[in-house]
Amino acid sequence: MKPRTPPKAKAEPKPVALTADEAAFVRSLVIYEDAEVMALNKPSGLSSQGGRGQVNTLDELLWAFAKPGKARPRLIHRLDRDTSGVILTAKTKPAASFLGKHMMGRRLTKTYQAIVTPGAPDPASGVIETPLRREELGREAYMRTCALDHPDAEAAFTRYRTLAKSPQAALLELNPQTGRMHQIRVHLASIGRPIAGDVRYGGALMVGGAPAPRLMLHAAALAFPHPGGGMKRIEAPVPDDMRALIEALALQ
Repeated sequence: MKPRTPPKAKAEPKPVALTADEAAFVRSLVIYEDAEVMALNKPSGLSSQGGRGQVNTLDELLWAFAKPGKARPRLIHRLDRDTSGVILTAKTKPAASFLGKHMMGRRLTKTYQAIVTPGAPDPASGVIETPLRREELGREAYMRTCALDHPDAEAAFTRYRTLAKSPQAALLELNPQTGRMHQIRVHLASIGRPIAGDVRYGGALMVGGAPAPRLMLHAAALAFPHPGGGMKRIEAPVPDDMRALIEALALQ
C-alpha cells in the first residue's frame, strides 16, 4: 500500500487582481476569523484550487485579504468543486505550519452531511474501510475501490450514521478518517448509496420527484487544534438548495 507523503512546499504565487465584486463576494463567505485563522463557507461550484473554466478559484480570491508586508491567508485543505461548506485558512506562516502538521497527523475532525439514495444504508451506521486507487481517464481523474493488495491501493476510512430516512433517500452524517480525493463519494457509491446529484459516481438527479441539481454533499463542521491553544469547532449552515431537498424529502 502506498505511504502517505506530505505535500511539497510551494512558492508564493503572484498576486491576482480582483474586481470589487469579487472581493465583496469572498468577504461575504467568511464565517469565522481571528488573528491566526479564517474560515469560509465555500459555495458549491467554486473550485478550491486549480479550477478550469472559471475566472478565479477560492485560493485566488483570497488575495482580497492580502495586506502589505504580510502573507495572504493560505488554504489548509480543499473541498471538491461541487461540495459546499467549511474550509479553513491560516493567516500567518506559523499558523499554516502548525495546522499543516496537525492535518497530516489527522487531528482535524471533518463532519459532512449528504443526501443519498435509495433510502438508508444497511446497517444504518458503521465504517467503510474499502481501499481506493486513482484512475486517469483523459483529463479527468477518478477514484475507484480496489483490493488491499492492489499496487496503487490507498487506505481509506469513512465513518457514517443515518440522521433521517425515507423510502427514497436518507440524510447521513459522515466523518472521513482519511483524506483521499472523492473519498466520501466513492465510499457511499460502493455500498449502493451514491450521493444525490453526483453524476460522476452514479448519483440520481431526481429524488422522490424533486431535483438534485448538484452534488448534495456539505462540509457542515470542522474541529481542529487552534494555533493559539485549545480546540476550535466551526460550523457552516446547510445551503438553501440542499435544505430545500431535505425538506422536500421530509428528512429533517
